[in-house]
Amino acid sequence: MGTLGRAIYSVGFWIRETGQALDRLGCRLQGNHYFQEQLSRHRTLMNVFDKAPVVDKDAFVAPSASIIGDVHVGRGSSIWYGCVVRGDVNRISIGSGTNIQDNTLVHVAKSNLSGKVLPTIIGDNVTVGHSAVLHGCTVEDEAFVGMAATLLDGVYVEKHAMVAAGALVRQNTKIPCGEVWGGNPARFLRKLTEEEMAFISQSALNYSNLAQVHAAENAKSFDEIEFEKMLRKKFSRHDEEYDSMLGVVRETPPELILPENIKVPKTA
Repeated sequence: MGTLGRAIYSVGFWIRETGQALDRLGCRLQGNHYFQEQLSRHRTLMNVFDKAPVVDKDAFVAPSASIIGDVHVGRGSSIWYGCVVRGDVNRISIGSGTNIQDNTLVHVAKSNLSGKVLPTIIGDNVTVGHSAVLHGCTVEDEAFVGMAATLLDGVYVEKHAMVAAGALVRQNTKIPCGEVWGGNPARFLRKLTEEEMAFISQSALNYSNLAQVHAAENAKSFDEIEFEKMLRKKFSRHDEEYDSMLGVVRETPPELILPENIKVPKTA
């Protein structure tokens, strides 16, 4: 960012700060009768000077996630609740159809002991489980990173490879195609089966479909949410067997019908 850009950024910052200061002053003038609304500074997408996130319009980013700086998110990918993807000192690239699940941290390094400063590259149709940590590493297409796994600087996970849940993969470790690695420190455990390889691809597709439902739900207005709550409350009182005795056929409102690719498990 040049001198002019930084100046404009500074002016914008001070205008916002002035607005907040006026709000606080107004609250003090109201004495004991004021109502103070706390301002949340959370931003789902945040630039760091001239480094701004680029997120495909068909990607889903949860409202409580944070994507910061030089980050690219591809088509159909999903960044779930509580995730932090921070590309402030290096770049992060996330391909298409990839899911970064809840509370995962993706970051990069400006310097490290090995002297190799690498970006974090995550390919297409990758599944990264809940609470994983990916730091300055590369994960190729259709790989799988289990829950709470940690990948350190220079780690390279090849296509169709799997990092087991809770594994700690040390710096500059390479995990070959078709292998499962786990433990602390991570080591080779066994070969992936054909069924497991197929599961990795299916897992990415399932999350891509589910992300569409969450995106649609998060986009609803307050009035739409309240209307659907009323509909659910109304239709939950109807008993199908009782209706059949009366010869009554009730059609479920379209607002309460989930997409065909989302299956709700039946309760006992």
